[in-house]
Amino acid sequence: MDWKAARSRLPPVRTVWATLLKTRIAIIAVTAIIILIVVWDGYRGTANEWQRFYCFGPDKSPVDMSSNEHAQWTSHLQTPVIFNHHHPVEINASVVQHVDLNKVKSTVKAAANEERVLILTPLRNAAFYLEKHFDLLSQLTYPHHLIDLAFLVGDSNDDTMAVLSMELERVQARTDGVAFHSTMIVEKDFGVTLGQGVEDRHGFKAQGPRRKAMGKARNFLLSAALKPEHSWVYWRDVDIVDSPAEIIEDFANHDRDILVPNVWFHRYKDGRDIEGRFDYNSWVESDKGRKLSATLDRDVILAEGYKEYATGRDHMARKGDWRDNKDIEIELDGIGGVSIFVKADVHRAGINFPCYAFENQAETEGFAKMAKRAGYGVFGLPNYVVWHIDTDEKPGNA
Repeated sequence: MDWKAARSRLPPVRTVWATLLKTRIAIIAVTAIIILIVVWDGYRGTANEWQRFYCFGPDKSPVDMSSNEHAQWTSHLQTPVIFNHHHPVEINASVVQHVDLNKVKSTVKAAANEERVLILTPLRNAAFYLEKHFDLLSQLTYPHHLIDLAFLVGDSNDDTMAVLSMELERVQARTDGVAFHSTMIVEKDFGVTLGQGVEDRHGFKAQGPRRKAMGKARNFLLSAALKPEHSWVYWRDVDIVDSPAEIIEDFANHDRDILVPNVWFHRYKDGRDIEGRFDYNSWVESDKGRKLSATLDRDVILAEGYKEYATGRDHMARKGDWRDNKDIEIELDGIGGVSIFVKADVHRAGINFPCYAFENQAETEGFAKMAKRAGYGVFGLPNYVVWHIDTDEKPGNA
């Protein structure tokens, strides 16, 4: 039979295509082609390629193999080994809380970075000052939704608690952006019976017991109010009568561990403001002061600014002028407590207010000594003035 005769017996091309395109026949044809390709690839492949299609090794159970056969059977294996592999752990229990303090920073761009500020104020028989205190707090330009307020009321026999509660309610009820992120009142008595008069508060004999009690009050307030989200702590006394509204931003711009302003007071004589110097607890240590401390018992607390202890220290209150460059800094060895701006991590590191004699100092001056011992920087701004109420003290203490 020749080609022409065979061709004449073939069905027409159109008939062939119609048959092949039928669904069942097409599937069978494709399957047959795939099987042919796989079998052909297996037959022409190497021994390693054959392993893709059947189990390598003798055709017997591993328990029936000799040691040589077993070694030959496993010689081609390269099983990957992962050491110390740990799957992530997911904790959904509400009793476990995670705090990442690495994310809490204290920077010069505090407001832009939305860094939280905690303002702390210890109170004792302070009802008279609270209205002015809240007026000044309301004027702060730092975003109030980033500010938390906390107060400690202790050993008071006036209406401090009632007035404080009403002022907080008044401020927090405002809808014009003045309300703060949160507020807290802590109550704790320490058995202080000293009066609030000038001699009672600022007399020489009262200084040791008073500073120890104040140290305790500050520490109790700090431990109750400081939260993981706080970047800065601003200690602010209730009897401030005037201060810059931008004080938080101004202080943060200095990027110091601990920073205090100068503290003066207004007193008018013959129509002239004498601009009295108030806080003599911010000072630079002197050789005379070091020699004096070396002669004292370790439990004695040095009260600065009194003739009983002539330290010869350089007081920041005697320096500066609010009309000059407010950003000039000086390094300090002791600080007062009227207005203290602190990076929160300083407190978290354990630097608090000694309620005992630490290097013959207590409370804020002991705080500065402790901070410097730990390697933190303590600075003051002699030209940046916060105005304190005039306590009508007699001249001569300093």
